[in-house]
Amino acid sequence: MKRHLIVTAIAALLALTASAQSDLKKIYDENTDPVEQIDKAVRQAKKEGKFVISQVGGNWCRWCLMFADFVEKDAELTQFIDENFVFIHSNYNPRERAGEKTLEMLKKLGNPERFGFPVFVVMDQTGKVIHTQDSSFLEEGNGYSRDKVVRFFQNWTPEAVVR
Repeated sequence: MKRHLIVTAIAALLALTASAQSDLKKIYDENTDPVEQIDKAVRQAKKEGKFVISQVGGNWCRWCLMFADFVEKDAELTQFIDENFVFIHSNYNPRERAGEKTLEMLKKLGNPERFGFPVFVVMDQTGKVIHTQDSSFLEEGNGYSRDKVVRFFQNWTPEAVVR
């Protein structure tokens, strides 16, 4: 009986998690080569005079999807990001973490997975990693703090870094 209750509780919890995540738009393309994606973003950033920010995570990560939703709903923040960064979503699949492309991506980004997910990696126009942002410092309550997020982006624009 006790075992049945535990199994039922776990099943209910998994169903709730899946349901809560389904209301958020999936933003990670699981079929994209993440290394090629980063290289393309760096070329674009160089051409446009911007930096690259890679949000590393996956569609399995509720906080990753919540961040994308948070930014998308804030037109002013979205515009600021678009004006200063080439912003990409680099897919990390925990089931394939030992895969060749995943390992290559993580190495290229300075092994940011140690900070949890999502994690934000800022690269200059040459592809050099200049900052890794642990997303927990951008959180507030059950979501993200607009002030903290804005401050993060403002502090890592090309203009702020190159001064």
